[in-house]
Amino acid sequence: MDVLKLFSLEGKVAIVTGASRGLGQAMAIALAEAGADIVGVSRSEAEQSETKMAIEKIGRRYFAIGMDLSQFEKIGSIVESAVKKFGRVDILVNNAGVIKRAPVTEYSVEDWDKVLNINLKAAFLLSQYFSRYAIENGIKARIINVASMLSFQGGIFTTAYTVSKHGIVGLTRIFANELARYGITVNAIAPGYMETDNTAALRNDRNRSMEILSRIPMGRWGKPDDLKGAVVFLASSAADYVTGTVLAVDGGWLSR
Repeated sequence: MDVLKLFSLEGKVAIVTGASRGLGQAMAIALAEAGADIVGVSRSEAEQSETKMAIEKIGRRYFAIGMDLSQFEKIGSIVESAVKKFGRVDILVNNAGVIKRAPVTEYSVEDWDKVLNINLKAAFLLSQYFSRYAIENGIKARIINVASMLSFQGGIFTTAYTVSKHGIVGLTRIFANELARYGITVNAIAPGYMETDNTAALRNDRNRSMEILSRIPMGRWGKPDDLKGAVVFLASSAADYVTGTVLAVDGGWLSR
């Protein structure tokens, strides 16, 4: 097969959580550009209007689901609704996440629960529902989790976020091990320091921003579009023999 055809997602359907802006929006658009129809999940349908317009302009279909992912009893309906709308689902991108900052000695249980529930528990449950569907229907599916540089480091003032992103790597590996025999691959993308809402506080702190930039060999903050190639690769047939891996897209941060 022509190598470029290996990257085609024509006829595929992808669920992307946190699709309304930032990294999720960029990855949803990338998957659509490669040929997939998109099921976007975020807190409301209305906030996905920009993503929806961008994807429909490409000529792909977009189905918006508004849901608070901390309502765990409703998570299974995401897969059900996607299949009802498009007839199948092939790809799941667990991107939705939140961050709460405070010193470790002052970190509240409330913030701990909120971050772990969205970043890790919801990703586990959605992956579980999606995996059951894929196995039952013989689909050689793709699960792509969004990790972080804090999957490898401790960071500061990000207790629950750091723990959740370490957990995402573990989740990726256990799912990869157990689902490989079904032809389902499970990988993670670890973005570097990106220009998103979650990093606004860091970028607005001139000293902290300069500290971060001084460690990035490429000398700049990443942009959401920097993830487009990685997500298409992991979602496509080009990555048929890639599973259980964490692909860093970090401008060289981890090489320092």
